[in-house]
Amino acid sequence: MKRERATTLLNDMLDRLEEGGWPLNLVDEILLFGSYARGALNPSDIDMVVEHRRDDRLTSEFVQALSYGRDPSASMKRALKGNSRGLQIHFGERKTLEAEGFELTMLWTRGEPVAAARSRLAAITPDPAAGRAPRDHMIEAFDGIDRWVPRPVRIDLTDLVDRKAVTVRQLQLADAHPNHPAALEALARWSDTSPLRRAAAAVLAHLEGNARPLDSVYLHGDPVIGSRYSDTVWQTGVGFDWRYYRSVAHHLQQGTDWFEVVRPTRTQPLHALHITVQDRSALPRGSVQ
Repeated sequence: MKRERATTLLNDMLDRLEEGGWPLNLVDEILLFGSYARGALNPSDIDMVVEHRRDDRLTSEFVQALSYGRDPSASMKRALKGNSRGLQIHFGERKTLEAEGFELTMLWTRGEPVAAARSRLAAITPDPAAGRAPRDHMIEAFDGIDRWVPRPVRIDLTDLVDRKAVTVRQLQLADAHPNHPAALEALARWSDTSPLRRAAAAVLAHLEGNARPLDSVYLHGDPVIGSRYSDTVWQTGVGFDWRYYRSVAHHLQQGTDWFEVVRPTRTQPLHALHITVQDRSALPRGSVQ
């Protein structure tokens, strides 16, 4: 994106922070790093670290989200990002990133006026020589889509590939519809215009085309055929936009593979990562955190 657009997104976030309210009243620090912080004229996105506290309400949402395989940081992300997709937020990673040698630029800290953050933002001057920083924790499967693969996910998947626990390959799903009645019924979970319906149709059609039995497919939190409360071992898991990513390692302890559509949209190409178990003994026990 253009630097001017990135700066606008950050100022919009500061507007929301200034308005306050829950859960933004729990934010302690916001720091910038990566290509925007170094002055790049065309950063791919805006990398930022957010440190925050948890009250009873946020803790309750966090626990419930983990229980149902949802994003435990969804409320805080929505409050900070609004509808923007250009902000890449890393929660609670300040110490980790500093230990890895990343240079962090303080934007705002609790107790000071938001005007101080605007002054710091204005002081980050453009640098035509900065360019984009190379992504850390990269594998070939992330090429071209790494901006939509969160850094913690890149770390986990790169580690699993290095251990030879899994293989990961990228594929672009064709817009298509499945024919099986159970698959068509599964699509009824979403409206006709939902990006998730489009992604689900493409994945199910892909599986049909490869003669995968639909009674072994667990689709974004629900089986295509049967009940989630049965003792069935679901061989193939499917997730969208990393909502159920913490279930992947657990799924692969018994299943064979997982398809993750990294950025479901109504019109843009449907990029997916196909994660296939190679050595179960090398998988971590429990969910990926």
